[in-house]
Amino acid sequence: MKMKIRNAQVIGVIVSIGLLSALSARAEKMTKLTQRSGSKMRLEGTSTAHDWRSESGLILGYLEVGPNFPLEPGAKVSPGKVEAKGEAKVKVTSLKSKNKDGTYYDDKMDDKMYNMMSYTNHPDIIFKITDLTLKETAKDANSPYVFDAKGDLSLAGVTNNVSFPVKVLPLPEKDGENRVKISGEVPLKMSQFGMQPASMILVVKTGDDVTAKFDWVVGIKKSGEKK
Repeated sequence: MKMKIRNAQVIGVIVSIGLLSALSARAEKMTKLTQRSGSKMRLEGTSTAHDWRSESGLILGYLEVGPNFPLEPGAKVSPGKVEAKGEAKVKVTSLKSKNKDGTYYDDKMDDKMYNMMSYTNHPDIIFKITDLTLKETAKDANSPYVFDAKGDLSLAGVTNNVSFPVKVLPLPEKDGENRVKISGEVPLKMSQFGMQPASMILVVKTGDDVTAKFDWVVGIKKSGEKK
């Protein structure tokens, strides 16, 4: 009986060591990229008066990816699911209304939008990625890779699962750093997030459909470089 107990204990230790080794190896293969300058997110919609747009020049967060994610221009990777996790975050009050020519529109428009998004209780727009699949490899070193992305989008205190295509463009090395630009468009409806479109601008009725467009630049120091 004692021999059986000892054997079971030995087996348990071996299994535990194996699991720890597997988890450690998995962690080593993951690459973490963090926010860099050059990012932008824009919300675009319609109204009975004119189209509207609001823009932020700051996307915070990080992205952890497995080895099948392109980090350099022309990287050889294979179509299929890529291990990934991460979070992109935009502060609601960093969004500013814009005219078509890119000039500032109006602070009253901004205030209406902030209140509509319940910014005092929910100050951030947050996207947490849950799935990333490479669909098309880059045609050349200057072309993007095309992925399907899925995740949870939280806005105005409501969270919805969303899916959309993204283009991943590895950028030329800069200051010993690998950088990647991730771009995409996400069609949304205000009503999905409990927001009332008509409340956005006093007497002007806004449409329910909104498109979120983004360019998110993330990066990591190359191996051997100081972080």
